[in-house]
Amino acid sequence: MAATMEFAGKQDLVRRLDAAVRHETVAAVTTGVQGALTEIIGSGAVELPADVKAPIADGYGRRLLYKSPEHGYAVIAMVWGPHQGTALHDHDGVWCVEGVLEGEIDVVRYDLVEDGGERCRFAPQGQVRAGVGSSGALIPPFEYHTIANPCPDATSITVHVYGRELEQCTVFEPLADGWYRRATRHLGYH
Repeated sequence: MAATMEFAGKQDLVRRLDAAVRHETVAAVTTGVQGALTEIIGSGAVELPADVKAPIADGYGRRLLYKSPEHGYAVIAMVWGPHQGTALHDHDGVWCVEGVLEGEIDVVRYDLVEDGGERCRFAPQGQVRAGVGSSGALIPPFEYHTIANPCPDATSITVHVYGRELEQCTVFEPLADGWYRRATRHLGYH
């Protein structure tokens, strides 16, 4: 069943995403989705309702904007209050394209360098500060990252398009000596 949240620019966004996900390879799909997000966000055509844009106090907010009944992809708005961010995490093997709708975000990508089962080590592979209209793709197995709002006094909003609805992910909790412990996090909406 498709989510029915209405917002300015939804029809154009869905039309563009439907065209992009018809490509044959994941790389072509994510390139198409990234282009669609960059273009439509950059044009200012997407405007979310005030209640969707409201931050929550105890962590970033996840709001389902649309789920394609035909193609299965999901569009999520994430609202980041000042200095809110994620733990190091993956996307459960699902491709994702993220675009900045308002404010700025910092994205740090990591490579898995040692896997000891329940424990593992990561190496940071660079940080990007992204502003409005910027977008980037995460394609498994290159999906380990953190996202944070670097602003001390402003909310940031990102739009994420996942290959399918993301119901869980693995978060990596820091341990001593550079090791992390895997934990499954079930995801919901606010």
